[in-house]
Amino acid sequence: MTDQIRQSLRDSKAMRWTALILLALSMFFGYIFVDILSPLQELLAKPIAEGGRAWDPNAYGHFAGSETFLNVFVFFLIFAGIILDKMGVRFTAILSGAVMVIGGALKWYAVSDAFMGSATESFLNDWLNLPLTAWNITPFYAGMPASAKLAAIGFMLFGCGVEMGGITVSRGIVKWFKGKELALAMGTEMAIARCGVAVVMVGSPFISKLGGHISVSRPVAFSVLLMIIGFFSLIVYCFMDKKLENEGVVDEADPEEEFKLSDLGKIFSLKVFWMVALLCVLYYSAIFPFQKYAINMLQCNLGYSAEDAGFVFFVFPLGAAAITPILGNFLDRKGKGATMLILGAMLVIACHLVFAFVLPMFKGTWAAPVIAYSAIVLLGISFSLVPATLWPSVPKLVDEKLLGSAYALIFWIQNMGLYAFPMIIGAALAATNKGVTNPLEYNYTLPMCIFAGLGAIAMLIGLALKIEDKRKGYGLELPNIEEK
Repeated sequence: MTDQIRQSLRDSKAMRWTALILLALSMFFGYIFVDILSPLQELLAKPIAEGGRAWDPNAYGHFAGSETFLNVFVFFLIFAGIILDKMGVRFTAILSGAVMVIGGALKWYAVSDAFMGSATESFLNDWLNLPLTAWNITPFYAGMPASAKLAAIGFMLFGCGVEMGGITVSRGIVKWFKGKELALAMGTEMAIARCGVAVVMVGSPFISKLGGHISVSRPVAFSVLLMIIGFFSLIVYCFMDKKLENEGVVDEADPEEEFKLSDLGKIFSLKVFWMVALLCVLYYSAIFPFQKYAINMLQCNLGYSAEDAGFVFFVFPLGAAAITPILGNFLDRKGKGATMLILGAMLVIACHLVFAFVLPMFKGTWAAPVIAYSAIVLLGISFSLVPATLWPSVPKLVDEKLLGSAYALIFWIQNMGLYAFPMIIGAALAATNKGVTNPLEYNYTLPMCIFAGLGAIAMLIGLALKIEDKRKGYGLELPNIEEK
């Protein structure tokens, strides 16, 4: 068996990095779809007669949070982890890609002109009209535009696919890179995916205005086509994965150690697992929901158009993409993972406080764009430090046969924050901007303070994690590459 492993496909650098690119492409196109409407918040708020969809901050916030609803409340991510552990990477990759495309197509229809005035619109106007109160945990409420309701349903389905894809990609990378340049590989995959965010922030407003006719559905249709390409890249990956398995490298548990539902209790009983999971949900809740409001926030504080604000925010995902592989390589060779988690949380606190208090003070001056660019660059560095450290640390904490479920549980807990905070931010924005009808005049002080508070709690958990690692010797501060 040792000789088989040494001669396996993954021992070829070209082959394992080809496998990584195929996996990363699906996430790249998925990330494009996740935020395809984020730069169009201003346009979505306009009346239908002006090309918009009449989505106020509450409607936009509930739509934005809907992506993770099924993952959190129907426990789909838990089932996805079980499917991954029992069925393997190939089956789960194809399933995730198909669900992403189906959900994406439904969301496109919801914001298309064909939906306006349709029987489906009339039906949804009369359904899912729940009170907008604290007990209503669904994304739906009375007065929510029908297009936002259907878009939320499509986004829910897509969210099941993309989060299943996320844990599958992580498991696949571990399979191909364990004992090798694991953090670099995960960092590279995240960097490629984040380039999708950069493409969205600049490309979505441009595509929406092509030909002089404004359309919020055109960018969504384009992103669905890209996801279909990503689906085919997963199919090609599966052929490579099958060949690797034929050489003796598998990702499933041994038959004598087949996954059992009771194994989830083993993961939940780990104190260090909860530290990582809580740090994850807090940190990502300060980043991903922020992305959905960042363009409008910059428009309000800089007086920019959506296109110009997109170019400012463009440096965030690109900077993160450029730095993440470098940090991954450092972690592989030098370690210091727990320390980087703490530093990343500190940077996210500083950046959101700058957006809350410093940037509005300089609105309309030459210094405002400089401040905005500087804060976003630091946020990009933070977004490189934390994820490049977090995900390669999980295999050090959990038995390999439980790895898929461990990633799924972390993603599930993370999704709780990603579901709640877009709606919390939307509600905070509506509460602090009563009577403001122009989406270019919103005050974002409270939302930015909420994001900064999340970063502060994440920093404290990072400190506790470093102390726990020093006590128990998990190796979070050690290099990932094994010495021969």
